[in-house]
Amino acid sequence: MDWNKTKTIFIITFLILDLFLGYQFIQKRNSSQLDVLLEETIEEQLAANGITYVDIPKEIKKASYVSGKSKIFTRDEIAKLKNQKITASDQSVLQATFIHPVAIGDFEDAYSLNQFLQQNIIHGKDYAFWEYDNKSKTITCYQKYNRRMIYKNSSGKLLLHLNEKNEVVSYEQTLLDDLEEYDKKQEIIPAIKAIETLYKKDYLKPKDRVTKIEIGYYGLVQFTASQVLTPTWHIVVNEKKDYFIHGFEGQIINDKGNVLE
Repeated sequence: MDWNKTKTIFIITFLILDLFLGYQFIQKRNSSQLDVLLEETIEEQLAANGITYVDIPKEIKKASYVSGKSKIFTRDEIAKLKNQKITASDQSVLQATFIHPVAIGDFEDAYSLNQFLQQNIIHGKDYAFWEYDNKSKTITCYQKYNRRMIYKNSSGKLLLHLNEKNEVVSYEQTLLDDLEEYDKKQEIIPAIKAIETLYKKDYLKPKDRVTKIEIGYYGLVQFTASQVLTPTWHIVVNEKKDYFIHGFEGQIINDKGNVLE
């Protein structure tokens, strides 16, 4: 037996084995480092990009879909309205003009607005302020259910028209009626996951701030007389940009009510 030849073969074999094991070690170490990066929490990723947010709701665990239908305003309800001339092109759309314009005070103050709504609007307590448009001099309110807003819903909307004195001169109103929850409740994605969705889809930029996050409803399924409302996260970025995240599935809802990937 040629011992020198055998020794050379062993040396080469062990050298190849060492190289293989070294390669395996490097691969495993890199994989481990990648896992550490992947395990970085969304909070850490946001912080690294200077993205901040307000205190987020944590008590909301489960919710259910809600169904409802367009309300038909009755003559008895309309007859109780004071200081108003009613013109209704559709029984589900109430159009009214105040005979004497009504001062509303600070309409962004919840108390002042609620006082006006409860005194002058059918089911006025069921609406909440959404926005004021200075150009058109209008206040938009949307209906609430269980103290949660039904976002951007044309079937649960109150549009108030103001004059130059910020008095209400007229309005158009729609209302969803017979609202009820489905029997089955489902898990709501945590608020931080809704923020993560925006971050991963590049809607959140470095130094952005989430200035508001709350749960409400969005009407994704709408028919002529009825619709289904979906629990939805409403997120405001930098106090000006609104985003809506499907509460169960986590996708972004666009302004047309379509679910985006």
